[in-house]
Amino acid sequence: MRNEISSFVIADPTKCVGCRTCELACFTVHNSKNETRYTVGTVKTPVIPRLFLVKEEDFAMPVQCRHCEDAPCANSCPVNAIKKADNAIVVDEKLCIGCKTCILACPFGALELLPEYNEAQEVQQYGLEEPKKIAYKCDLCSKMDGYACIEACPKDALSLVEPALDKKTKNLKAALSILETMKNL
Repeated sequence: MRNEISSFVIADPTKCVGCRTCELACFTVHNSKNETRYTVGTVKTPVIPRLFLVKEEDFAMPVQCRHCEDAPCANSCPVNAIKKADNAIVVDEKLCIGCKTCILACPFGALELLPEYNEAQEVQQYGLEEPKKIAYKCDLCSKMDGYACIEACPKDALSLVEPALDKKTKNLKAALSILETMKNL
């Protein structure tokens, strides 16, 4: 059995300038069904990224899903719309009923409940005269190669954290340090 630990994207607040380029890149790659392209003037829906910029007077940084190993959002979803797929925690938009339980459960505030769009039109709820709302969150760009937010950031403030690789690197560094110390005794 493979026991891979999920990766996640994290921001360095000392580099982030709050330009929102990451949000626009995220929105663009996740909205091909809404006729969104890379050209100004083609956006026909509100910009709905899957990461959320926090901008205060003295810092800025996007907050996004950590793809928890024991994901509170997935554990709390009553219809199992949030699952682990390809080592990422993802929302199945077709199953999501917009109950907000995942939003309450997430300790990072990495989910948002917003209207669903299809072909640049709000999807309407059956029997109600309002748009269907679904949970949006980072899915590690599951349908593309690479990570839109990381690639778009002009300040290189975003990076992919790979815990298993990070652990290996730290173990090697510690072993080499011990080896050097032992040589000097």
